[in-house]
Amino acid sequence: MTVVGHLINGQITNEGERTQDIYNPSTGEVSKQVALASKATVEEAIAAAQAAYPEWRNTPAIKRARVMFKFKDLLEQNADKICALIGEEHGKISHDAAGELQRGIENVEYACCAPELLKGEHSKNVAPNIDSWSEFQPLGVVAGITPFNFPAMVPLWMYPMAIVCGNCFILKPSERDPSSTLFIAQLLKEAGLPDGVMNVVNGDKQAVDTLLNDERIKAVSFVGSTPIAEYIYSTANANGKRCQALGGAKNHAIVMPDADMDNAVAQLLGAAFGSSGERCMALSVAVAVGDAAADALVSKMQEAMKGLKIGPCHDADNDFGPVITQQHQQKVFAYIDSAEKQGADIVVDGRNPSIDGYENGFYVGGTLIDRVTPEMDSYNAEIFGPVLQVVRVDTMQGAMDLIDNHEYGNGTCIFTRDGEAARYFSDHIQVGMVGINIPLPVPVAYHSFGGWKRSLFGDLHAYGPDAVRFYTKRKTITQRWPSAGVREGAQFSMPTMS
Repeated sequence: MTVVGHLINGQITNEGERTQDIYNPSTGEVSKQVALASKATVEEAIAAAQAAYPEWRNTPAIKRARVMFKFKDLLEQNADKICALIGEEHGKISHDAAGELQRGIENVEYACCAPELLKGEHSKNVAPNIDSWSEFQPLGVVAGITPFNFPAMVPLWMYPMAIVCGNCFILKPSERDPSSTLFIAQLLKEAGLPDGVMNVVNGDKQAVDTLLNDERIKAVSFVGSTPIAEYIYSTANANGKRCQALGGAKNHAIVMPDADMDNAVAQLLGAAFGSSGERCMALSVAVAVGDAAADALVSKMQEAMKGLKIGPCHDADNDFGPVITQQHQQKVFAYIDSAEKQGADIVVDGRNPSIDGYENGFYVGGTLIDRVTPEMDSYNAEIFGPVLQVVRVDTMQGAMDLIDNHEYGNGTCIFTRDGEAARYFSDHIQVGMVGINIPLPVPVAYHSFGGWKRSLFGDLHAYGPDAVRFYTKRKTITQRWPSAGVREGAQFSMPTMS
């Protein structure tokens, strides 16, 4: 059976490692195995990155950017293969995988701007014959730990910018679907990246803890669940590392009485059920203001969901595919069960769907639950499945209070025709990414991605301008070249421009 290994110093290796099964979620069958790195393997990757760093650090930014230009071309040339690998191990339908990859490519495009982004600042004659400037210097060896739900896009949030800033990188992707991530990393080598600058180690907690505790790792970027994000952040900080850790979400959409209900329903279908709901930006709660709006929303959603197509990843006519594992499938079912037991109405039931020819796949059908309340377990948890819950409130302020009181603050949106309401909502809601009639307000590559509250640990968001700040440290230099024959005496007071 094929074993997915590691990329260390430009070479694929997996000798002597523990292994774990990789499943095809569409069929429920084991398709491959993945090598789980030992502490020694991770340390080998760190050593390779450390050895490559001095030369890469001193490589001109324009040459580093040229690697990214070539990398972008290779990603586009190999898009079909990458999307197939994503589908085989994640279950994502081809059109969804293509969208994920495109979002990742856009981050590579932004990294191609490194010569402009790293220029720094310069001021001449801040005092007589004194010049001052700042520059952005790389940190050294940095690491990224990424989730299963976006095996192409999320790593591309991290290492392209880290690398063009002059760092060397260790990536620990999800062990559930590592093949596309490893293949993409190999394309970087083909693009001309020197060996050791980019390394991939597959593994579990042992690999993660090695990265967190090794003093050679200067910064860690993480995307995953909130409990793990908090652990990553606290451990990295305790070891003196810079860290950004993006956690979980419970994204709400307010549906106002004046909303274009047909548009809201169409948008909610994709935002709630796309990628089987396995997105940190998935809209999992619709907060309807007033019973009339709620009744119309539920009725139209119920009708629209009859057309949802669920099935294997290779059929592009499907809207979404399976969830990642059988254990996760059962977890989603359990949350639906709990909502029902706690008094919610299961309007459309996605438990135990039957997919002809794929009866053993890890499928959850689109599920709509009405009359959910904030006390219910299903409301408070990040279900991470194709489940949309409807909460009924009397006022817009009540809806906003509901959102603000939740521990997560990743994304949110409002459906309305009222510009005043939309402006008030965007100004006052305590959430990091806000949409107005846009259900998935994921920032473009030249802005930055990040939530508030327990959806983000750290001061800097992912990708975009914040990525330059995260993967560099600012150094300010002040210099004077005294005129010949002019010498000043000692000065004991604080220097000023007076």
